Amino acid sequence: MNEALAEAISLTDELVGDAPQEWDRVGRIPVDLLQSLGTKGILCAQVPAAFGGPGLDSAHNGELTAHVGAVCSSLRSVMTSQGMAAWAIQRLGDTAHHGAFLPRLTGGELAAVAFSEAGAGSDLSAMATRIVPDGDHVVIDGAKVWITAAAYADLLIVFGAYESDAAAVVVPTSTPGVRIEPLSDVLGCRAAGHSAIEFSRVRVPASYVLPGAGQPAALLVTAALTYGRMSVAWGCVGILRACLSAAARHASTREQFGRRIADHQLVARHLAELVVAEQTATHACEHAARCWDDRSPDVVMATLLAKHIGATRAVHGASTALQVLASAGARNSHVVARAHRDAKLMEIIEGSSEICQLALAQHALAVWA
Repeated sequence: MNEALAEAISLTDELVGDAPQEWDRVGRIPVDLLQSLGTKGILCAQVPAAFGGPGLDSAHNGELTAHVGAVCSSLRSVMTSQGMAAWAIQRLGDTAHHGAFLPRLTGGELAAVAFSEAGAGSDLSAMATRIVPDGDHVVIDGAKVWITAAAYADLLIVFGAYESDAAAVVVPTSTPGVRIEPLSDVLGCRAAGHSAIEFSRVRVPASYVLPGAGQPAALLVTAALTYGRMSVAWGCVGILRACLSAAARHASTREQFGRRIADHQLVARHLAELVVAEQTATHACEHAARCWDDRSPDVVMATLLAKHIGATRAVHGASTALQVLASAGARNSHVVARAHRDAKLMEIIEGSSEICQLALAQHALAVWA
């Protein structure tokens, strides 16, 4: 195993322990723990060493993400958010932005990426948030919903309409006019800090606008969204691994009618389906990671496919694991119960399953027709 990856996994296990059940119950991860993980570069592990990160490639970062996803999907969601923010700055920013913001993200500050709006969702062209030039500043007005990790964030990467196209701008959450309202009673990833955000005449320096500004919204967002989809896909691998582990352990020790339930064929079928799901999702993620690391033009489609496979398999796999564990897994914060709730959100975030299917269908028409 890559040395930096092994160190990150070991440190994560040491800091997290068995706390995720409590985080799920109270709906919050301790900020000091997130900051500690951030200073070790674990929350955005693809940031180069020159900016304080471990500089993992996509494949190794994926395995780290899967490991975290198996332990706690809420923590993995914060990790996805931080990684998306860092990648957006790397991809859309210039040298000055890299030097100004990346060390902050590997130095303990936390970040969120603000795409989604109540009236837009996946329709990026319908974003109502406005980023308006005003001398040597820009003014941001609008509202975002379901922004992961915003409850913890020091910095926001805000996407919105800019002149005739779109832009992304870095907004410190301490800026006057920024209002963050954490969401309560969410279905899954309950400690991920999902929040609604309002921007009312928020002024930041024009230099905080990332130089990718002025492109169509869909093209601008794709850079960050592809990272997010890759992270979610690997997180789903983690969900499946947690479910497979829990189901296999339970089935090998629980007895019914005088023998292990693993020896009953219908239960064995469930275990087989979990193996197939985990392996299918893993291989899809590994292929997408190779495309990323090889700078292949197929990376966007490969990542979309991995995200779709991972999310749909995680939903089915979590349900299957819960069926195997039955009442043993039915406590609200049990790892399989959490997986059952968390997995469903994976079919919604970073592009719903339906959006993924539409894009895959368009790919089929372009390539195979």
